[in-house]
Amino acid sequence: METTPGIEGEPKFTLWQRVQVKAISFVGWALVWIIGSTVDFRFEDRESLDQLRREGIPVIFSFWHNQIFCQTYLFRSQGIVVMTSRHFDGEYIGRIIKRFGYAAARGSSTRGAVRALLELWRHLNQGRDVAFTIDGPRGPIYQVKPGPVFLARKSGAPLITLHSEPEEFWELRSWDRFRIPKPFTKTLVKFGRPIYISADEEETTCLRRYQEEMDRIKQHCEELRQQRRV
Repeated sequence: METTPGIEGEPKFTLWQRVQVKAISFVGWALVWIIGSTVDFRFEDRESLDQLRREGIPVIFSFWHNQIFCQTYLFRSQGIVVMTSRHFDGEYIGRIIKRFGYAAARGSSTRGAVRALLELWRHLNQGRDVAFTIDGPRGPIYQVKPGPVFLARKSGAPLITLHSEPEEFWELRSWDRFRIPKPFTKTLVKFGRPIYISADEEETTCLRRYQEEMDRIKQHCEELRQQRRV
């Protein structure tokens, strides 16, 4: 069966997969744009990020895989470089985010990780922000992975954790329980405290701090949403 290279030359896909990628990426782009333009985003604790940007310090954004929809619209047209997987879903996600002004570094925890991390490191050194879906590409859900910690240690860039919590959303039956916000819903975007990784800090300690901060802001957002629904 005929195959063709994917974005940046890898991986290869069949003709049917190519058709699917084109269709899904177009529909995905349209949905993100149409629904995202109606969402009422409200920010909490964004001051640290604003200060870092005023100082011209690039950052490493990290968020859960099921929040790609909100984050794609929210940070569009800023030239952020995102690590996307080489799996089939990574191909159409890469095409969708490119339409919104992102660049893609292709790799994951299972394939091409080193090359992708080196590419992200290069972008950070050039002053660009980068981003990870930190429990992707296949989970476990809500469990951080070491790639961003490695990059933060080597580059000195701070980790900026964030969580987007729509009041109303559709949840897909995927491993990550992918969320699509409902039109016109209010969405809280909560930023965590910047995390700096020192060269001599043990990786297990770093990962624990990282996980705790991601869990903290997630729990905060979920509790506020539940309070509004009572």
